[in-house]
Amino acid sequence: MKVRSSLKSLKNRHKDCRVVRRKGRVYVINKTQKRFKARQG
Repeated sequence: MKVRSSLKSLKNRHKDCRVVRRKGRVYVINKTQKRFKARQG
């Protein structure tokens, strides 16, 4: 899991990436490619 200040570029790396808000944090999750996980802040 990467920690980034901006997730917009990470979302564009793969077509299945989704930006999700959980518990006040912003995450990028990907069901098919698990390596594209990231958290903001």
